[in-house]
Amino acid sequence: MGTLEATVRRNPSVSPLLRLLLGVIALAAIVVPVLLVSNAPHIVAHKRPPVVLSKRVVPQQELPPVEPVELQALSPDDARAINDSIPFSLAPNPAARAFHLSGAADSQARAIDCLAAAVYYEAGDDSLGQRAVAQVILNRMRHPAFPKTVCGVVFQGAERSTGCQFTFTCDGAILRYTPTEAAWTRARQVARMALSGTVFRPVGHATHYHTDWVVPYWSASLDKITEVHTHLFFRWAGWWGTPPAFNRGYAGVEPNVPLMARLSPSHVGDGAAPAPAIAVGDLAGLEVNLAAIPDSAIPASVAGDPNVFLIVLPKGIVPDNFPALAIKTCGERPYCKFMAWSDASKKPPKLPPSGEQAAAMSFSYLRDDSAAYAKALWNCDQFKRPSPVQCMRRIAFGAPEPMPAPSPSPTPEAKEGPAGLSGVRRKGDPAPAIAKPPVNLTLPAPRPSPTLTPSPKN
Repeated sequence: MGTLEATVRRNPSVSPLLRLLLGVIALAAIVVPVLLVSNAPHIVAHKRPPVVLSKRVVPQQELPPVEPVELQALSPDDARAINDSIPFSLAPNPAARAFHLSGAADSQARAIDCLAAAVYYEAGDDSLGQRAVAQVILNRMRHPAFPKTVCGVVFQGAERSTGCQFTFTCDGAILRYTPTEAAWTRARQVARMALSGTVFRPVGHATHYHTDWVVPYWSASLDKITEVHTHLFFRWAGWWGTPPAFNRGYAGVEPNVPLMARLSPSHVGDGAAPAPAIAVGDLAGLEVNLAAIPDSAIPASVAGDPNVFLIVLPKGIVPDNFPALAIKTCGERPYCKFMAWSDASKKPPKLPPSGEQAAAMSFSYLRDDSAAYAKALWNCDQFKRPSPVQCMRRIAFGAPEPMPAPSPSPTPEAKEGPAGLSGVRRKGDPAPAIAKPPVNLTLPAPRPSPTLTPSPKN
């Protein structure tokens, strides 16, 4: 360009128009890049919340504490990124020793059913996940930091609304829904195998696990040793995670757990009280405060069905109060379907919702007194929960699993039954007796030393 301009200056015959055009081009070559840079889009970098992780390795002279699961305040994506940044241990991962159940027949039956309940409610009807959970429970039973019985390990801390070791024992899941007869049979088969010498080798001596979309405080202080589906498995770092630390003997006498009474006849009798009906606070593993929901927040039902509510969640309401809003909205209705959205544009005007609308649903609550059924579920892509059992399941095209409808929505006049809330109770109300489930879960007489052929599934 400079050579061309010099030539123009030396040649007086060049027209003024050409001179002007060259000047405009030269100016544009300077101005355009400046404008592009100054008007570039502003990119806001996502800042991850501060994360506090314990990295302390407990010395051999100190028994490691068994702490309640305390989760970091992270989005699922941030949690997965942090979990991915923690490498798997390169140390050997020896398999645990085989365990063979002993003791009286009734005690053995209680152990089998406690373990079956744990593998079902923690892993669902998934054989591989159930075997991994069963091995963790047996590893704990042999470790000095935990109880010396199967039921003791499974229900450790269950007397508290928070702080239990296995969430289903204190969040009400075991009282909210019952496995089908076929699923319960499969869970008991996995439990019998684990208690009859079958070892699930991949988890080694793991005593802890969590899903990959949460980050517990202790995750960095333990050795990450394997992954089964979306669950990560850990053992204590240092001496407490080595085979010699798992030196505790089995107590041989399993406790009678009232919470198991609705699933297991072996947990009924000997002075054990029947399992209470689900309390309001058990719906979410939290104390549900109905007084926190003003009457002005109660929405109207869907036109044409007084028992169905499709709402937009009020601004400022915290996820732990969603069940309170649902229960107060449903009032004394023996049947009630409550579905809520955070995004008003996604809320359908009536049922059924489209696939996109169902995928955007934030919270659901269903009550059916005739089936002794009450269940609350969150969309865990939107709201992190302490346990996967509180999460809506996702179906193939990405929408939440539709809410089950145990029976058709009745009219208040046509439906007989108690006027109060079935499956929930307010503070101060006596605990009503829970009805026996319709599924026959009678246990076969346990053998003193069962011998089972391991399943070919891995």
